[in-house]
Amino acid sequence: MLDQIKGLHHVTSMASDARQNNEFFTKKLGLRRVKKTVNFDAPDVYHLYYADEVGTPGSVMTYFPFPNIGKGRHGVGEVGTTVYSVPEGTVGYWEKRLADEGVAGLSRDETFGEKRLAFAGPDGDGFALVEDKSDMRAPWLKGGVPSDEAIRGFHSVSLRLRDGGATEELLKFMGYDEVDTSGNVRRLAVKGGNGADVVDIETLPGAGFADLGAGSVHHVAFAVENRAKQLEVRKALMDTGYQVTPVIDRDYFWAIYFRTPGGVLFEVATNEPGFDRDEDTAHLGEALKLPSQHQHLRPYLEQHLQKLED
Repeated sequence: MLDQIKGLHHVTSMASDARQNNEFFTKKLGLRRVKKTVNFDAPDVYHLYYADEVGTPGSVMTYFPFPNIGKGRHGVGEVGTTVYSVPEGTVGYWEKRLADEGVAGLSRDETFGEKRLAFAGPDGDGFALVEDKSDMRAPWLKGGVPSDEAIRGFHSVSLRLRDGGATEELLKFMGYDEVDTSGNVRRLAVKGGNGADVVDIETLPGAGFADLGAGSVHHVAFAVENRAKQLEVRKALMDTGYQVTPVIDRDYFWAIYFRTPGGVLFEVATNEPGFDRDEDTAHLGEALKLPSQHQHLRPYLEQHLQKLED
């Protein structure tokens, strides 16, 4: 069993409109945009990152907003819900705030003994807020949400699978332990993590398969401290039979990817070098940052990429 993985690093999804996406996360949810860059493989598409003040692993939601992309179809083989952690007693605040902001899909329930508010993103993305009194992570304080109510970071992701057995075994190999069960959902958690420590597996044997599009999660990334730890994880996964990509430099972290038995794309990302490698912390996410191979496109991109604010 691996001990290098320390919880979630980031979740990356697809969107249909960059400006709408930016407004939702920075204004409605009160998160900080910590990076404005572009897709490595499609540089005419933004890659936007939203997180806490510094982009701490375990708080980072990222998006590829493809103009005119079709809407995704939800089903099995995907991350169904991305869940944020909020302080105890704040679900009522968030329900009113999001209702006032016109956010769709609001519903309250209690699961695993935690009060929870589900809601939809601009493209039908599945989100929830869960009250977690033990979460001591510092929030972003300049997003328009009072500090006592602000989002702390990720709580968990929920995987929707036809058969969760093999993916559960994979997660246990990655250092997760089963900690609870509720109906058709098994909860796994990693000890000594970064606060974003939980993965739920929802088993839906008769459901149709998901189809990637706007509102879909493209992949979920798990955090390791550095490149040395990442190489240890890569070797262990390959020795177990998984087909893992070579290490890829993503400017703000190094990444490896592999497909899980249930169809979800997993990434293992390093905590280094971080989002301040090319911007001062006070100005994260303000300027358009381009990978070195796309620097020559700056004049074109600055003219043609959608403006995110007035």
